[in-house]
Amino acid sequence: MSKSIAVLGAGPGLGQAVAHRYAREGYAVALVARRQEPLDQLAAQLTGAGARAHVIVADLADTGAVPELAGRIRAAVGDPDVLYYGASANGFIPVLELTPRHALDLLPLGLSTLLALTGEFLPAMLTRGSGAILSAQGASAVHGNPHIAGGVILAAQRNYLQALHAAVAGRGVFVGGLYIGAAIEHTPFHARLRAAEAAGEPVPGIPSVDPAHLADLLWSMPDTAGQPELTYP
Repeated sequence: MSKSIAVLGAGPGLGQAVAHRYAREGYAVALVARRQEPLDQLAAQLTGAGARAHVIVADLADTGAVPELAGRIRAAVGDPDVLYYGASANGFIPVLELTPRHALDLLPLGLSTLLALTGEFLPAMLTRGSGAILSAQGASAVHGNPHIAGGVILAAQRNYLQALHAAVAGRGVFVGGLYIGAAIEHTPFHARLRAAEAAGEPVPGIPSVDPAHLADLLWSMPDTAGQPELTYP
């Protein structure tokens, strides 16, 4: 039986690149995001290349719907061997404007839904003695940024992943995070930066990165001597 991955947040850029990377390795792929049409297009690309791909439309901000979502994922690909979580809310809030309401609004996508999904799928990984839980988020999870104060929720997620990694070390399950301080190509954010730059407007001095390169990093993380997190660049 082929292995499988659930790609939570299969949007443009990295989510799609992760789906393609694992599909090339023979994984069946469950694609989860809010919008049907882009998921159908991605699934057609994957199946056209010989992979098994399943579209699941869901709002990952609805943590209470995770049990139903988990059932749909299991119906498509079984209990996944890999859980990839790339969803996060818009945390581009100046720190002087951050309010308790903002933090609560960011919490479901930034932390709560990942907690619920882990509760659904980690037990099967531990029973098998194999599997991986991977997340990719912005570098504001690692370094406080006065312009991206929503990173406080991602920092909480990072702390959770570190603790989870320590808890399951030696039991065959890898837990890791990739933290990205670059504009990912083929995303709306990257397009806005390039448009602003072309118009002569000031833009942040951050590099661009091919999402396929980041997907390669995520693919190799479980084999890098158990290193639980990477940053790029």
